[in-house]
Amino acid sequence: MTEKLKYGHFERFGPAIKNSFVGLKAAYNNEIAFRQEVYLFLLLFPVALYIADNFIEFALLMSAIMGIMIAELLNSAVEAAIDRISLEHHELSGLAKDLGSAAVFVAICYFILVWGYKIYTLF
Repeated sequence: MTEKLKYGHFERFGPAIKNSFVGLKAAYNNEIAFRQEVYLFLLLFPVALYIADNFIEFALLMSAIMGIMIAELLNSAVEAAIDRISLEHHELSGLAKDLGSAAVFVAICYFILVWGYKIYTLF
């Protein structure tokens, strides 16, 4: 029986949410970088509420933090899949991991740009 026939549109929502929370828990328990980013989120969420002049600024500040977390989750997924395939060194495996790391780096640069500009405008 196919997935489409087994579940209706709304019936798939519950299992999808459950799987998402399983993934978040696994990332938190197994990835120190993701744990650090969660702490950063918890620290900066109230700061963003305080320093943002409006909802758009708040959303931009939060998108910078969430972008890092999203990139880290995707990077961890790529690394896990590559490691599952083989632990042997392969040029394409290394490239995939480097590209995932680059995505996290770009997200961090965005974070620095957005938060740096906001902090600069406060003084």
